[in-house]
Amino acid sequence: MTDDIALENLISGATLQRQAELQTEFKAAKPFRHVVIDEFLAPSFCADVVAQFPVFDESTALNENGEVGGKSTQERVRELGPAYQQLDDLVQSDSFLSLIGEITGIDDLAYDPHYFGGGTHENRHGQDLDPHIDFNYHPVTRQHRRLNLIIYLNEEWRDEWGGSIQFHRNPYLDPTDDEIKTVTPLMNRCVIFETNEYSWHGFERINLPAGRQELSRKSFALYYYTDTRPANERAEEHSTVYVERHLPARFQPGMQLSDEDLRQVRTLLARRDQHLKRLYRYIQSLYGTINQLKSAPTAAGKGKKPVAANRSNSGRESDHQPTDLAIAHLKQRIDELESSTSWRITAPIRALKRLVKGR
Repeated sequence: MTDDIALENLISGATLQRQAELQTEFKAAKPFRHVVIDEFLAPSFCADVVAQFPVFDESTALNENGEVGGKSTQERVRELGPAYQQLDDLVQSDSFLSLIGEITGIDDLAYDPHYFGGGTHENRHGQDLDPHIDFNYHPVTRQHRRLNLIIYLNEEWRDEWGGSIQFHRNPYLDPTDDEIKTVTPLMNRCVIFETNEYSWHGFERINLPAGRQELSRKSFALYYYTDTRPANERAEEHSTVYVERHLPARFQPGMQLSDEDLRQVRTLLARRDQHLKRLYRYIQSLYGTINQLKSAPTAAGKGKKPVAANRSNSGRESDHQPTDLAIAHLKQRIDELESSTSWRITAPIRALKRLVKGR
């Protein structure tokens, strides 16, 4: 869908009149480039989008461990009603892509028809999102992920309830040393931010007050891609990288734990256990790949097993260079694991590193 759309029918006049100002705000924003746009959609159109927001569906609320969680997503947005059909037409139109490109300074933006990771998002009481950077390549098109665009749809929200998106300079640091910007997810507020290797973002646990727990955090999200990106912004392909939250400063020696304190400690420990389980599965997969590479014949020497060295005595490349390059790639993936606080170095990682270094 690239047909031109009359933006003034769906985007607020205030947004269209502030393009130059929004561009300046985006470039100057800290801790990384972003912009917050209030009253983004035309009011009547936004009301229609809110009215047709889907009900919470547990079948779409499975977390990364296959368990029903407090977040429901709907990627098939055109099935949600006429307003979402209009919204989908809007966000892929040439005129809208041009508007976003002018605000962000990123040309040739491509819409994602798969809505991979996007669509409608609803987060309930108790849900949170650890600081993270997003996956950097689209799994189908292989394009570079460049921008996140989120439109919030909450009539009422307060930062003290949690759930407000936070941008971090470096979540590995203690919160007192980190630079954090908080944006409240209020109705018709749009947030656009670049995605790269330091665009850390997330939100603290939603903790709604008694009598208000029927509320939920609602938003519409989509991501934009480009065929290329500046060389200094490129990185090896990775999935979403999370950083576990620090133990809150209120935990001090000799303190008496409340029920909420104990819940928080157990949650932090459970998440680390879950990440370790995923890590062990990944290590098992890496072992399998390495064993296949060891035993598979190469194109230049079918029927021969790869040798340990990647060069002959004469210094020329051996027939098994493809295998060695593949193992070098696996070493890079191990290095990524070691650099993540979510995936602590364990004995299996050290053993795997010794194995690939021994080739």
